[in-house]
Amino acid sequence: MRPFDPRLARYARATVPYLLVCVVLGAAAAALVIAQSWLLAHAIAAFTVPAALLAVFAGRAVLAWLQEVAAHRASAGVKAQLRAAVLRAVTREGSAPGPSGALAALVTRGVDALDPYFSRYLPQLVLALVVPVAVVAALFTLDPASAVIVAVTLPLIPMFGFLIGTYTAARTRRQWRTLSLLAGHFGDVVAGLATLKVFGRARAQLREIERVSEEHRKATMSSLRIAFSSALVLELAATLSVAVVAVSIGLRLVHGGLPFETALFVLILAPEAYLPLRQVGTHFHAAQEGLAAAEEIFAALPDGAGGQAAPVPFPVQDGPPRVAVEGLVARPGLPPLDLVLEAGTGTALMAPSGTGKSSVAAVLLGLLVPHAGRVRLDGVELGEGTDWEGLRRTVAWMPQRPYLFPGTVAENIALAVPGAPADAVRAAALATGADPDKVLGENGHGLSAGQRQRVALARVHLRCALLPITLLLLDEPTAHLDTGTELDLAHGIERLAEGRTAMLITHRRGLADHADRTVVWDAAAQANENTKTGAFL
Repeated sequence: MRPFDPRLARYARATVPYLLVCVVLGAAAAALVIAQSWLLAHAIAAFTVPAALLAVFAGRAVLAWLQEVAAHRASAGVKAQLRAAVLRAVTREGSAPGPSGALAALVTRGVDALDPYFSRYLPQLVLALVVPVAVVAALFTLDPASAVIVAVTLPLIPMFGFLIGTYTAARTRRQWRTLSLLAGHFGDVVAGLATLKVFGRARAQLREIERVSEEHRKATMSSLRIAFSSALVLELAATLSVAVVAVSIGLRLVHGGLPFETALFVLILAPEAYLPLRQVGTHFHAAQEGLAAAEEIFAALPDGAGGQAAPVPFPVQDGPPRVAVEGLVARPGLPPLDLVLEAGTGTALMAPSGTGKSSVAAVLLGLLVPHAGRVRLDGVELGEGTDWEGLRRTVAWMPQRPYLFPGTVAENIALAVPGAPADAVRAAALATGADPDKVLGENGHGLSAGQRQRVALARVHLRCALLPITLLLLDEPTAHLDTGTELDLAHGIERLAEGRTAMLITHRRGLADHADRTVVWDAAAQANENTKTGAFL
């Protein structure tokens, strides 16, 4: 595995400034190491403690503090950018690159494992490149013989480190693959636990999880054994090298061939040449899990995901747009769809289950790349290069299966407009009959299916009240509701749709009858249009 993966700089822009900071701090640290060795040798020889030595100690402490601050800032930025790159890839492709459990482990535990890489390994790698060169140069000025010994023995440390690191990298990748397999399998088992219980397969999966967990334990212990063994090898090589320098200095000191202060300086400074290399080997193992996870992330990202060109800014709409869908096949195997959403009108789209109605909304939002066909908004084709973020700011979307987070209903509604005033959130909840103070569990636990729809529709109300929304996409807004409640919410949808282009996806004829136009999309993709008069009521 390479000491530094250049893809980190490609996918995480925070890496490059941090590397420059490491180089600057490394150069300063090398100068302070030499100064400290010289001042310490002089202090011992003269039996004094110069003030400059105390200043050097303070300077090294400040450098260490600056390094910690820079490392944690850079690490946080890199992790956020990598997670954002994965999120962009998932939303662009429409599905996760692998099991959801493995993906969750990758972007949480895996990305967090980059902390040792940035806070320990990279700084030591820079020091290992800068300090030994500076130390050897300083030794040549006073004691060329010792400098030659250090220069000859120094390559032994990276040579042993490379041999051990190659073996370690393979073991760490195996450990990470086992952890990903365990996380993915465990997530799938938990998601389908009810089904497994019904068919009597829960205990069989328990044994499988135990087996994979044991494999992960063995892989982890194997990596730890290698880490401890490699530390012993590197320490032994460095100790023997310093011992050779010490013996040479001792012999020459006894015979009067070297001044006492110079000998002290060389003895104090020589170990500093080996220390960064030994530390690189130590921190290399701690950083391997993060690098292995980063490799998995890079493999999951399409080419250019981290350095893509800036999209063309989405133009500000003066009014409701006209949307034209031409031969759209959202997913392979689905029938094609031709549909026009006239500006400022409401269109109800009805079709049997499984024909891809919800996928059409996902394409319009840029959450799904269509298999075929195209979509035009006011004559402009949507696709690669579209400023989807800008477009989504003009859209209010209600999905068929809204996701609700742990917290209050008001907090879930406020997600539609970050920073929305509390009174606006409560007004949106009141408009749909949702209780803003009700506390929810994971994924909206505590609400019925109909109540979940109310919360999702309240998000639409909030966006329409606070943002310049020109396009409404409502996917089964009254599913799981009784006829009376459906009629009440239809009046609210009427007010929302005034002056906006709206697409209402539904399977309920009663709600579709309130649209300006109903498009019946049958299995053969024969669209029957029933044009109506009147407002979207």
